[in-house]
Amino acid sequence: MNIQFDANLDYQRDAIESVTGVFAGQEICQTNFTVAPLQSWEEGSLFHGTQEDTLGIGNRLRLLDEDIHANIRKIQLKNGLAPSENFDSKGGINLTVEMETGTGKTYVYLRTVFEMNRLYGFTKFIIVVPSIAIKEGVQKSLEITATHFKELYENVAFDYFTYDSSKLSDVRNFATSPDIQIMVINIDAFRKSFTDPEQENKANIIHRAHDRMTGARPIEFIQQTNPIVIIDEPQSVDTTPKSKEAIASLNPMCTLRYSATHVEKHHMLYKLDSVDAYEQKLVKQIEVAGIEVKDGHNKAYIKLLSVNNKKSPISAKIEIDTRLKNGSIKRKEVTVTSGADLLDVKYSGGRDVYDGYIIEDIYCEQGNEYISFTSKPDILKLGQALGEVDPDEFKRLQIRKTIEEHLDKEMRLRPLGIKVLSLFFIDKVANYRWYDEDGNPQKGKFALMFEDEYDRAIRKPKYSQLFEGADLDTAADGVHNGYFSVDKKKDSSGNEMVKDSSGKTAADESAYNLIMKDKEKLLSFDSKLKFIFSHSALKEGWDNPNVFQICTLNETSSVIKKRQEIGRGLRICVNQSGERVHGFAVNTLTVMANESYEQFAEQLQKEIENEEGIKFGVVEKHLFANIVVPVDDHNHEYLGTEASKQLWEHLQSEGHIDSKGKVQDSLKVSLKNGTLALPEAFQLHAAQIVSVLKKVSGNLNIKNRDDKAKVSLNKAVYLSPEFQALWDRIKYKTTFRVDFDTNALIEKCAEEIKINLQVGKARFTYRKAKTEIDQGGVHTEQVQETTSVYESRAFDLPDLVTYLQNETNLTRRSIVAIINKSGRLESFKNNPQKFIEQAANIIKSQMRLFIVDGIKYHKIGDDQFYAQELFQQNELFGYLKDNMVKAEKSVFDHVVYDSDIELEFASAFERNEDIKLYAKLPGWFKIDTPLGGYNPDWAVLIEQDGKEKLYFVVETKSTLFSIERRPEENAKIKCGYAHFEALGDDVNFTVSNSIDEFSGRYS
Repeated sequence: MNIQFDANLDYQRDAIESVTGVFAGQEICQTNFTVAPLQSWEEGSLFHGTQEDTLGIGNRLRLLDEDIHANIRKIQLKNGLAPSENFDSKGGINLTVEMETGTGKTYVYLRTVFEMNRLYGFTKFIIVVPSIAIKEGVQKSLEITATHFKELYENVAFDYFTYDSSKLSDVRNFATSPDIQIMVINIDAFRKSFTDPEQENKANIIHRAHDRMTGARPIEFIQQTNPIVIIDEPQSVDTTPKSKEAIASLNPMCTLRYSATHVEKHHMLYKLDSVDAYEQKLVKQIEVAGIEVKDGHNKAYIKLLSVNNKKSPISAKIEIDTRLKNGSIKRKEVTVTSGADLLDVKYSGGRDVYDGYIIEDIYCEQGNEYISFTSKPDILKLGQALGEVDPDEFKRLQIRKTIEEHLDKEMRLRPLGIKVLSLFFIDKVANYRWYDEDGNPQKGKFALMFEDEYDRAIRKPKYSQLFEGADLDTAADGVHNGYFSVDKKKDSSGNEMVKDSSGKTAADESAYNLIMKDKEKLLSFDSKLKFIFSHSALKEGWDNPNVFQICTLNETSSVIKKRQEIGRGLRICVNQSGERVHGFAVNTLTVMANESYEQFAEQLQKEIENEEGIKFGVVEKHLFANIVVPVDDHNHEYLGTEASKQLWEHLQSEGHIDSKGKVQDSLKVSLKNGTLALPEAFQLHAAQIVSVLKKVSGNLNIKNRDDKAKVSLNKAVYLSPEFQALWDRIKYKTTFRVDFDTNALIEKCAEEIKINLQVGKARFTYRKAKTEIDQGGVHTEQVQETTSVYESRAFDLPDLVTYLQNETNLTRRSIVAIINKSGRLESFKNNPQKFIEQAANIIKSQMRLFIVDGIKYHKIGDDQFYAQELFQQNELFGYLKDNMVKAEKSVFDHVVYDSDIELEFASAFERNEDIKLYAKLPGWFKIDTPLGGYNPDWAVLIEQDGKEKLYFVVETKSTLFSIERRPEENAKIKCGYAHFEALGDDVNFTVSNSIDEFSGRYS
């Protein structure tokens, strides 16, 4: 099969013309120079013992800086890009083209080479790549497009080669040939230069003087040609001073940078970002299949997310399972320092499974980050997790679902002549293939899992048409294979060994060479191979248009970015004739993610924003510049940057965007209702303007990071005698006693557990969602959900009685009686954590009903209280326009509120002259109750003229009628009354639903 290339794709022609247009006005021109004589040292050579003088041919540019700058701005205006304000060729002509992965970036810059030659006579081009993978990919692209370009450009003569330091004659031919010359070179081949002659032996060969080049350095031949340098994936090539110096050493006439993810953007000429590519259907539609574990919290789960030694004390961010107030378990991120006890309520909610997990050491050396624990042997490295469900069970399910997705697509696409491929990424080669003592290859666990699941899947009747006449017992043979680097070292038997790959060394060429040479073969029905296992280092530089499934089977958390991961399969597929088959109905890439599809989509959007500079939901000042303005029937102009800026300012003045261009709700409403008002000068272009704004406005609800603010202590209030007096009245802790009929409670709880407890085994939930990308962001819509039972019981049974005792404050005897009478102990063995959650909730629910009016609180003592200094440790953040309001009478400079009624009270406290000071009681201020900790809302000091000071603790509720509140709320309020009553008569505890109602309490 030969892949066919379409020479008439508008977006690719636009990208090519955007680069060639920079040199508009340049005459066809070359420069000639004398090449140092070649001394032939080879015996038998035609020129042995003679010297040869040669004329070199290089690129020559005659345009002035102002001409180039004018051309650049004209191109940017046409393409709707921010215009370059300044230009100076002294720093080199640096140009940028941004194209989404899978849209033919390599084809575009190769064809640009031929267009530059056709228009201006330029002949010398160097393609600089960052890795072995991309080098092999470019070499393959040159091979498969050679015939296409010869046909397109009247059989023009050209040569291409990959730089090899052992073949320096290629460099000399590059300089002397009159034909188009394309050199592909890895940045590592010329990054090491030298300034001190004594250090010459440490430099790359390209920088060293060589006898065969009559004492000249190969780099000097290249410099004379004044080459056009094309950098493929510049974010991995020239982002360091040493790399920039290396690129400059080539003496380029200009430098063109092509990538989907630029770090530095020099004079952007053309931009086809991920949003454009998706909306124009130039890449596959993305479908994310996420697998989550439900109710699998029976072990201590800890994942190390990051470490931080930039400020003292050194800290780490971890993810753990914490118990919420209602007894359920939620996975959350917490920050810990050395000595932190994860059993503590503020981390895990006091879950017993974290007993003994005390942070001992946080190690921050880059590449070797980890945390350790004082009484546990576990060492947790960055990205690793403890306490997850059996990883192999998870990966088996990933493989199973990938095979099913593959076969489902094969049923639909094979009749269309499209071969379906699936790609598995692994990070340990031995998991797929290993070698015994005799050097014989053996199947690793992933290979064995695959064959088990493949054999299981193909026997389903719905796939029978795919395997008609085939021997199902041997059907797995040959359908899967692994592509890995070959280690130069050999085992004791002299056999070459596979190795875990970094993707950057020469040893990786064996893997890339094979997979690149098989690119067309893999697309053919003649090849049985359909499932490819490769090392995770294969994250860029290789893709295949017919990869429809990507699954990552890493032992640790994936280091592959989402965009790199999906990039291996974004290219539009081809049929058996090598022709592209367009449309989302065919082109859907299924990504088997390691997390839920919501998490995948969220991370993908973050990467797009960070790497492409896309501002979802933001109107930029140049957004309308390239709106077409007709001049007559045959000519047109563009709205231009100044007019675009005026329109932007109008939208801001109307409140449709903020000062940074972020879309406001009023713009979305106006666009939806068709009521957007535009100045008279823009009325003729209203349809185009509205179309552009609809693309940008989107529907994501993301908080503005710029509005985030830290809440600081208001020391004038905090240090005042008045606040100290208030705090001294409410700070003390109490204990309580509840009188109820214990036997009746036991009977009722046992009955409820027997009837209502619903505890199943842990489950894998497989959810699949289609992903759409537009100017509003990355959106997902769930299309499928299936559930699998997780059979493993590889966990220790926790102390059920102690756990429920701590949760409910009942005696051990009562807990044991309830469990025995319920007859549901077997359910506890199936899923301990789920049993505990539900049993605790049922018991506490019944206890609410058994609480009697006689609950009694007693002050524990004068030395048991919440210290006022805890306020200084309280780190609060809020969003200025969403959930915080400025305060002058409060103990903090802002009040972070949780509801509208709290906002109403905070605002009223500030206005009311009777309110001397107040504090929203922090979350750590809790009253113990039979139902868990209770945190009232406000502490208030009231001081009226001629009257004594009054001290209040206020609970704000939307209603004063207890029947309209939840039983738990009423029970805790009852406890609040009893608690403060036990502290004395100086504090008034009250419930209020409005500031007017509260004012009536003390007037």
